[in-house]
Amino acid sequence: MSEFFESIASSLRNSLSPDVLGRELAGTLANVVVAVLVFAAFYAFWRVARPLLRRLMSRSKMDRTNAQFVETLTKMVILTLGTVHALAAVGVNMGALIASLGIAGLTIGFAARDALSNIISGVLIFWDRPFVIGDLVEVGGSYGRVANVTLRSTRVVTPDGRMLAVPNSVIINTTVASYTNFPHLRLDVPVTVGVAEDLGRVRRIMLEAIAGDPAFMKDPAPYVGITELGDYGVTAELRVWLENEREHIAKRLALREQLFDALRGAGVELPFETLQLRPVEVEARVVPSPQG
Repeated sequence: MSEFFESIASSLRNSLSPDVLGRELAGTLANVVVAVLVFAAFYAFWRVARPLLRRLMSRSKMDRTNAQFVETLTKMVILTLGTVHALAAVGVNMGALIASLGIAGLTIGFAARDALSNIISGVLIFWDRPFVIGDLVEVGGSYGRVANVTLRSTRVVTPDGRMLAVPNSVIINTTVASYTNFPHLRLDVPVTVGVAEDLGRVRRIMLEAIAGDPAFMKDPAPYVGITELGDYGVTAELRVWLENEREHIAKRLALREQLFDALRGAGVELPFETLQLRPVEVEARVVPSPQG
């Protein structure tokens, strides 16, 4: 028994000797340095290739959305190859690692299902192209300009300067309204006038207020229609098409003020809701006391 323990102790002394540990440590550090250099080489290759890739896509007149997708995909491929070669330089058995990842794939996939869903949705967005970078969109009640589309989220900048990172899975599963996907956009501006007003005169005043403005199209021609007959007023709605759909917010605000000034200047009554007060007589009654 003592000889058995003595052999174990001797093996441990030989394995843990400074010379052996020094050689193993030096070998490990050398592998780590090589791995870092390999990954750094791939990363440097990406930094050099990126401007060349951008120049190539610019010459091919590829739009910004497709260019962003190609750049992101190329970066992922190059850095993934760099990681694989770096791990191989350290001595990691890539076959065993891939097999281990295959076994753990279901667990990882379940834990990261939201992230994977966003990535798949991002690919579908690039493929289906419901909008492109620079479009003005409304998604989930939020309006803004598409600043960037990544594999995880779509970045929308609102008119007040906020940046919204909307998950791509939300984009895919909701209705997205684009204000710039088609060349022109129609503005609908309602105005309420008094019930006694001449609607033909009101129509002429509203159309004359925008006549000659190059911001509005002549074909289709502007139109004023009656959309509501109320108790206190009649709603006339001006429908006009914009030449530049990106100006719709500023032009809508300016058009409301322009119509207000034109109608007030022409003496058109712009009513407000009124309340009629009717006096009610209250009869006082004296109830006799039971004892009296």
